[in-house]
Amino acid sequence: MLIPVLLFIVGLVLLIKGGDWFVDGATGIAHRFHIPELLIGATVVSIGTTLPEVMVSATSALGGHGEIAYGNAIGSVICNTSLIAAVTIAVRPGKVERRSLIAPVAFFFTAAVVYSFIAYTSGYFSRSSGCILLGLFLIYMIFTVVQMKRTPQREPAAAETAEEEGSMVRYIVLLVVGAALIALGANLLVDNGTLIAQALGVPESVIALTFVALGTSLPELVTAITSLIKGHGALSLGNVIGANLFNLVLVSGISVTLAPFEIPRGSTVAGMNASLAVDIPVMFFVMLFLTVPALVRGKLARIQGIVLLAVYAAYCIFQFAM
Repeated sequence: MLIPVLLFIVGLVLLIKGGDWFVDGATGIAHRFHIPELLIGATVVSIGTTLPEVMVSATSALGGHGEIAYGNAIGSVICNTSLIAAVTIAVRPGKVERRSLIAPVAFFFTAAVVYSFIAYTSGYFSRSSGCILLGLFLIYMIFTVVQMKRTPQREPAAAETAEEEGSMVRYIVLLVVGAALIALGANLLVDNGTLIAQALGVPESVIALTFVALGTSLPELVTAITSLIKGHGALSLGNVIGANLFNLVLVSGISVTLAPFEIPRGSTVAGMNASLAVDIPVMFFVMLFLTVPALVRGKLARIQGIVLLAVYAAYCIFQFAM
């Protein structure tokens, strides 16, 4: 048990340092091209911080553990929203740029409806459904690249060009190295944390929806905290929304395409599969509660963070009580 605990700590250290470098690189690139931080958070940062979910879910699906691949995607969305975003909002609520928020939110709910339709109608994620989810990811990235190109950019002065090129290389290095450290740290954390949880007798389905989901969401948590400390709240919010979208279309899409699986059949609520009765509805609720007020009022309120944290606590208690 000592070695897993030590490796768990090493993973945490790598996550913290990787998150610091990743945020520096992402914000540097955003400022260099005059791109809104929320937009860069919903794309580049989100892909980097979603790498652990991709690796864990793909490996789990190929190993015949579809319940982990499925639970990790849904659980990560709930964790990202009702824990990570909630902490950021509860500590420092602020204004959001609604124009930059509309596209990621619209794409998320489109993906969530498609994902839920497959889950409720067939209960089986086939290889074709994985291709559909990956297609949504591709459409989102193309749309975002086009949106970035339309963003007006200031022409740099001749004297600034050489310095900016040097800075750009540094930002890219920070981004790549930070993403690598985040992925490695999260992998160590999840692998060894799961060993610790199994030694304590926690069921695999519960591990997937809570412990694994929390472990693979730690990059988002580290990025959120680091962004908050550095005063980049919009980057954090964009990262959470983008990561939630990628959990449904990229993480699930890759996992299902590699190895199709059925929705785990475990505990039931009122005679219905607990995942369909609780997990998916909770996912929709927390995302609606986070994004609708932001889109309507253009700002976030501390009460949103407090309520979301309460929902996450209740959700975890429910999972372990079932």
